Amino acid sequence: TFLGRWVRLLEQVSARPELPVGRADILTPEERRQLLADWNDTGRDVPATTLPELFAAQAARTPEATALVAGTERLSYARLDARANRVAHWLIAQGVRPGDTVAVALPRSAELVTVLLATHKAGAAYLPLDLDYPAERTAFMCRDAEPTYVVDDLDLISGILEGEDGDAVAPVVASHPGLPAYVIYTSGSTGRPKGVVVPQRAIVNRLLWMQDEYGLGPDDRVLQKTPSSFDVSVWEFFWPLITGATLVVAEPGGHKDPAYLSRLIQTEGVTTVHFVPSMLDTFLAEESTAHCAGLTRVMCSGEALPADLAARFHDTLPHAELHNLYGPTEAAVDVTFWHSAADSGVVPIGRPVWNTRLYVLDAALRPVAPGAPGELYIAGVQLAHGYLRRPGVTAERFVANPFGAPGERMYRTGDLARWTTDGVLQFLGRADQQVKIRGFRIEPAEIEAALTTHPAVRRALVVARDNNLVAYAVPAEDAEIDLRNLREHLRTTLPDHMIPAAVVPLDRLPLTPNGKVDRAALPVPDFGALVSEGGRGPRSAPEVALCEVFAEVLGVERVGIDDDF
Repeated sequence: TFLGRWVRLLEQVSARPELPVGRADILTPEERRQLLADWNDTGRDVPATTLPELFAAQAARTPEATALVAGTERLSYARLDARANRVAHWLIAQGVRPGDTVAVALPRSAELVTVLLATHKAGAAYLPLDLDYPAERTAFMCRDAEPTYVVDDLDLISGILEGEDGDAVAPVVASHPGLPAYVIYTSGSTGRPKGVVVPQRAIVNRLLWMQDEYGLGPDDRVLQKTPSSFDVSVWEFFWPLITGATLVVAEPGGHKDPAYLSRLIQTEGVTTVHFVPSMLDTFLAEESTAHCAGLTRVMCSGEALPADLAARFHDTLPHAELHNLYGPTEAAVDVTFWHSAADSGVVPIGRPVWNTRLYVLDAALRPVAPGAPGELYIAGVQLAHGYLRRPGVTAERFVANPFGAPGERMYRTGDLARWTTDGVLQFLGRADQQVKIRGFRIEPAEIEAALTTHPAVRRALVVARDNNLVAYAVPAEDAEIDLRNLREHLRTTLPDHMIPAAVVPLDRLPLTPNGKVDRAALPVPDFGALVSEGGRGPRSAPEVALCEVFAEVLGVERVGIDDDF
């Protein structure tokens, strides 16, 4: 194959001496057809509908079936539908109209699910506000999105749900597939988070494909544990409710506790669950996980799935299937899928889902040959509308599709990938400075911008090391950097997953001969030595014992009572 490409290159440059080598086409017609047509032959007729219509139809088919389990609360489809209708009427009375945005700041609960359904029934998109985010970040998202209403009071929702039964019928609104379904904020390279606006048609395509591929039935139970600010939560919330399965809602904070999750999966008969690979690793290490006999399918996404982790999964849960999914927030959760078998070796990200086309392109937007690395682009129905009130950034990332119909767009993921000769995609990492830490996609520039707002910091650089964020800070003139004060400063604007695990003060950033930052010369931090910088020691015998235990587990000399684990 390589020799054939070499000959084609020589033929072209000998026939056209003026042709730049970089513009020579080394693909065969068969390869071009495979790359652009055969491996992207994903067309499928999908009804022009919306999530509230799909849920209402399911509630009409199975009114008495259990739709929702949240703690001790059990709601049938008919009751959940009536509750959502009641809240939808109330939202409309507050001025919410089709196409508007409703911000939702509620803990994981039956009321949260009800409000999300109600928002769609009112024709609006929901904007999840994570209760663990700093107040300043939440305030920015509200200023930026300008929601029509903010729902942040559980007692208020409980009062609405005790209203008149006459409000239990669905409101009549002018909803259509082009309206936004949700707005989820991602990290921003300009130092500001940016909201991704995803339409109903995009997520409907995604969920109907998922049902066709994995087939939930009335006996299935799907665990909702992902924070609503992370787009995986979208299919956790809505997939079971449009297919007749049961949605099991984890308690607030429960997604961080593998022992709790294992107990919940067993006691509630959960069959379907999602894990970011790093959390799957922790879940498999939990002793009781092997007893999750009812678990039949586990979805993984958010990070690359290591082959050794997949092998451990099959050893621990041999009765369950493991599926590797891939997709950015800008394309309705996931755009590729792969069933990871026990002996699969390298775990690819797979093939495109319905009505989705994937291109691996070079810098000139030309398809690269199978086996060669290039940047991954996504086209098709699942693309987001773009970034809310960010036309410039939208134009930069959502570009014209040279292989599609006039006016069609494709999304530049910034991820490197390659096609195998069998038409399967393998993920190779990032093409830009963006990083992923424990499933969260992070723009280091946003953290750097937050660091430089501190008066003691003149310049900052953030990199990823061993699945941790490390910040390097150069002090301002005549200033001294107080590490603990600096971390507290960051917590006023950044969520926990964006707080660097270590902050390393430097007199200056190391540079290469051409003046760029020499990342290879950056010192590797001693995470243990940084744990207790400036902290207070234990004040009592129990605190001494506890600090000693933490120090032993973490492998450090000293742990103080101010340290945040």
